[in-house]
Amino acid sequence: MTVNAIIQARCGSTRFPDKVFADIDGKPLLWHVVSRLKYAEMIDDIIIATTVNPKDDKIEEWCRAESVKCFRGSEEDVLHRYYCASECFSSDVIVRVTADDPFKEPKVIDMVIRKLIDEKLDFVTNNFPPSFPEGLDCEAFTFEVLELMEKTTQDSFEREHVTQYVYHNPNKFKIGNVESETQLSFYRWTIDNYEDYKMVKTIYLNRKEGSEGILLMEEILDILKKNPDISAINSQVKRSAMYQ
Repeated sequence: MTVNAIIQARCGSTRFPDKVFADIDGKPLLWHVVSRLKYAEMIDDIIIATTVNPKDDKIEEWCRAESVKCFRGSEEDVLHRYYCASECFSSDVIVRVTADDPFKEPKVIDMVIRKLIDEKLDFVTNNFPPSFPEGLDCEAFTFEVLELMEKTTQDSFEREHVTQYVYHNPNKFKIGNVESETQLSFYRWTIDNYEDYKMVKTIYLNRKEGSEGILLMEEILDILKKNPDISAINSQVKRSAMYQ
């Protein structure tokens, strides 16, 4: 069974153009997303699914330089982009990742994938309902579910947001949810605009001197506990509807 993480990424963000190349601790945001996925034991390969828009040529060039697999497809129909990418890079299980989350937690991703496989489910997330910080959300689903969505829904919102057909039709699927031991969904650790970006950079600036490796959730929570003002930086940013 092949488990592939597919990262949707593009340069054309209206609120934060070229966000995927924004510098965080000396590396672009996209580098952080890819690097964290490499620590997930259950993921076999990582694919960046970008668009055919010429603006995204630089993403393909970055992938080539970093030896990361790349697929280019529809800009608006993200569901179709995922479907084609998962066919191009044969995938039995797809882990959906967005390129604006610099703090994805490898252990949480592994928990989601294991639950999907061990319990023979169709779709597993940690966001139904949410209990982890916004930006640590993860979704894993079978290729059969992806194919069903691709062939069934014509709704523009569902095609743009890939998995919304499942959330809108839960009775059609065997769905599992991974929950945090403590309720943490009030935290916002995703990057949608400059306030979010400033918050993430400030977390890195407050990292203990000499710390190495990726910033895991436990260390981030410790930084925020010692520096409560950091979370206030982006506290006024409108949250995803799934976290409201």
